[in-house]
Amino acid sequence: MTDQTNVVVTGLGTTNPLGGELATTWEGALAGRSGVRTLEQDWVAKYDLPVTFAGQLAVPADQMLTRQEMRRMDPSAQFAIIAAREAWADAGAPEVDGERLGSVVASGIGGVTTLVDAWDTIKEKGVRRIMPLTVPMLMPNSPAAYVSIEVGAKAGSHTPVSACASGAEAIGYGLEMIRTGRADVVVAGGTEAATHPLPIASFAKMQALSTRNDDPAAASRPYDVNRDGFVLGEGAAIVVLESEEHAKARGAKIYARVAGVGMTADAYAIAPPDPTGAGQERALRLALENAGVTAADLVHVNAHATSTPVGDGIEAEAIVRTLGSAAEHVAVSATKSMTGHLLGGAGALETLLTILAVHERTAPPTINVTDPEPDLSIDLVRDVPRELPAGSIAAVNNAFGFGGHNVAVVITND
Repeated sequence: MTDQTNVVVTGLGTTNPLGGELATTWEGALAGRSGVRTLEQDWVAKYDLPVTFAGQLAVPADQMLTRQEMRRMDPSAQFAIIAAREAWADAGAPEVDGERLGSVVASGIGGVTTLVDAWDTIKEKGVRRIMPLTVPMLMPNSPAAYVSIEVGAKAGSHTPVSACASGAEAIGYGLEMIRTGRADVVVAGGTEAATHPLPIASFAKMQALSTRNDDPAAASRPYDVNRDGFVLGEGAAIVVLESEEHAKARGAKIYARVAGVGMTADAYAIAPPDPTGAGQERALRLALENAGVTAADLVHVNAHATSTPVGDGIEAEAIVRTLGSAAEHVAVSATKSMTGHLLGGAGALETLLTILAVHERTAPPTINVTDPEPDLSIDLVRDVPRELPAGSIAAVNNAFGFGGHNVAVVITND
């Protein structure tokens, strides 16, 4: 829809299994480096976990934050603050009235580490040993609140919770805050910190996780015939969104434009996606329409592609149905093969990577695909990056979550 306020990206920040900041992350993505490794925490053996690896932060949070910040924040908020500080600095710390500045930071699970550890403290040491800030730490809105406090965002502080679609939905929400006139600038993204025995054991019990304990770096293998589940990841990604008018008035550098968003729900089941992929396809179509672009304009898709036996194929078919014959010329990347699945942070990190792909005209590779599905109809970027075309281009990030949440975000360079 071309008559809407243009919303641009002026700042990017992240901490994740590939890197502790933006430059290292992008370098690692283009190099096809895996951020997945064996867990060294003593609780892995203590609880005899069936999965012994994950995508952990490349740079531990305690190397980026003060001791007091570490004590007052759940890891999910720690990760968000690290990413937000980088994004805000990258945007040039814009001078903006706090009442025209918003914060939207999503999480799929929230402060699970704080919650479960507090219960353990009660059982082992008694209620007197509970930390006074336990409730503010475990709240799923804690990261968004800390980010709003950090930058002085008073236009609104919001926390979409839509499982693995949460981070992308947050960016879509930020887009709408600016389009509807609520804000000129929005700090938006997602975070997750679920590297803990409970989530690992629970996802494993669902048979959702890969069990390649002997080869963690090769465990996430989207679209490979031997894929056996997703790899848990952790981290955060934050983008600074601005109205184009506001960004140009202050002379800000612009990475790309967030041109449109599409959101749907499967209304099918609480965990598996609708096998027809109809909701995913509709989200894609709505996003393209909302952005005012056509399938022929699209050159790149960062797929949700978690490496689950069922989910990857459903998404691939939805992409092809949406794009038709244009699908043959669209470079599809599945970057979870390198980062693992950041759950509520995944859609934000992968939107960030889509923004960089458009800005740098380079699609990052998908790794670990040694035996691709024989009937795979998408053009999968494997092992090495691929240059994207010159001129005006468009790309999309897909993010889907338990409960049937479907989000697609369109990025353009015009």
